[in-house]
Amino acid sequence: MHSFTKHDFQAGAAATSQDDISSNELRILRDLLQLLPAGVTVQDEQGQFILVNEAAASQLQLAASASQPSPVDERHAANLDLLRSGRPVVLEEVLSCGASKYVFLTSHRPVQIAGRNLLISTSTDISEQKAFEDQLFRSAYYDELTGLPTRRVIEHRVNGLIRDDSQSHFALAFLDVDNFKHINDYYGHAIGDALLIELSKRLGHALRETDILSRISGDEFLLLLNPISGNDEVAEFIHVMQERLKAPFFIEESEIFASTSIGVSLYPMHGRSYEALRQNADIAMYRVKNNGKGSTAFFDNSMEREALARMKIEQSLRLAILEKRFCCAFQAKVDIRTHEVQGIEALVRLRDDEGVIQAPGTFINLAVELGLIDELTFLVLAEIVKSIDLINDTFGPTATISINVAAKQAGNVEFMRRFARAIEETGFPKRFMIEVTEDAFVTRSHFQDQIVPILRGIGVGISIDDFGIGYSSLSALADITADEIKIDRSFITDIHQRPRSQGILRAIESLSEALGMTVIAEGIESYEELTYLQAATKIRYAQGYYFAKPIFLEDLKPATPVASESRASLAARPAQDGRQGYSRASGFRR
Repeated sequence: MHSFTKHDFQAGAAATSQDDISSNELRILRDLLQLLPAGVTVQDEQGQFILVNEAAASQLQLAASASQPSPVDERHAANLDLLRSGRPVVLEEVLSCGASKYVFLTSHRPVQIAGRNLLISTSTDISEQKAFEDQLFRSAYYDELTGLPTRRVIEHRVNGLIRDDSQSHFALAFLDVDNFKHINDYYGHAIGDALLIELSKRLGHALRETDILSRISGDEFLLLLNPISGNDEVAEFIHVMQERLKAPFFIEESEIFASTSIGVSLYPMHGRSYEALRQNADIAMYRVKNNGKGSTAFFDNSMEREALARMKIEQSLRLAILEKRFCCAFQAKVDIRTHEVQGIEALVRLRDDEGVIQAPGTFINLAVELGLIDELTFLVLAEIVKSIDLINDTFGPTATISINVAAKQAGNVEFMRRFARAIEETGFPKRFMIEVTEDAFVTRSHFQDQIVPILRGIGVGISIDDFGIGYSSLSALADITADEIKIDRSFITDIHQRPRSQGILRAIESLSEALGMTVIAEGIESYEELTYLQAATKIRYAQGYYFAKPIFLEDLKPATPVASESRASLAARPAQDGRQGYSRASGFRR
């Protein structure tokens, strides 16, 4: 019989203590395993789970409730293959449950423990991370408003087609929504955005899987048609697309009509790079814009020459503003019954490199487009201030001085406030009349409610220029605060022979009289036009070549002594008796 010694007791106690420690550690490990946020499973060679923590159990339950075929069955078969192959793998697993999508990053590692082949798997829920990555991807490659691909997507695709030597032909079309600024201004940006969404749906209708429609900026789109058999196929598709746009868009109880101007370039005929094809399609689109909008043009070499000429004008315009090579011509507004000068209009002119005077038709629209018109308007004001001596001596110190302001400027509160301050600082703000087109009033800009009070506060008058050819109607006059209306010359030309124009003229005249606005007829060029206005209307004031062409004050300098009075005194100086004013054969006087 064995008797326990002290050593045996100590050894037994140590063994018991060791068992207790191992058991405690095992419990701690199991508890920690259950608390891990990552799912952990261990499977044997038959694919049976011998260990599953709580996170893994939730994931397996989620997989079991997912759509058929069962992801659990698929995973079971895949795991058995991994056990047999003995190779580790890391993969993403996607589970869809109804509208929800879960993404797990799962690591499978085959191991051998105690002679048994086991598969240890860990899965981490990366759904939020993947959703954020998808959001970043969409923001980088898809337009947030329309859901269309962005510029970089279509650029990448075109470059890929160009690198593919087997690719034969494709077309790149540049689309610009016509008059979108007017739509935005009149209906508001919310409806403008809704229109872009609906427009993109119509433009993208009937596209093939190999075609791409991309929104590249506010109202500009690029369309890749790939592959194509030739010009006729592209022309027919775009014609059908243009016809589809003719139906009105109904947005928030508004009926809106929209069209697009489209320029097309073909690969490889019109370029062998994305940039060349895009630029040439853009050039073709501008040809459409210049010829009336709403149609399609294919690029040709003559357009490139026009674009180079336009670029030359743009460069010369920037240089002219930098070098202040602009000057002013002044055209009188005349009382057609007394031939007295009532006011003058400042007309900006550009001296080119050869010193030749250019009319504003060649550069004003470009200045607006390039964002140079503000600086140009300030140059005109500075020219007027500098020439106030000659203005007073030639036209009289009480003649109003009109300055044209583009509709885009009129809606810019910050610019108009700066311009109003500059006018006030001249010392004679009440001499000035701001001429804006009717668009400045009828669109939803800030001119009527914010700018007009500022101008009224310093005594500046307001004139509606080119009335009758814009986007308003006669009824719009009732909501307009202005001092005068200038009837566009298209209504005045041969007025004595055009009964319909005569009726329109009488309507404008009557309404303007009721609203207390002075009417000025623009473009009087013949004696017959003048006599009709004198005999058949109450119109008192007019402009036109019949009275005088625009004149440059420096042409009068040799015959005009420049007074030495200060500008402030000149502004209010009485007229000099006996001095003859500039006129058409002395046809009017100041």
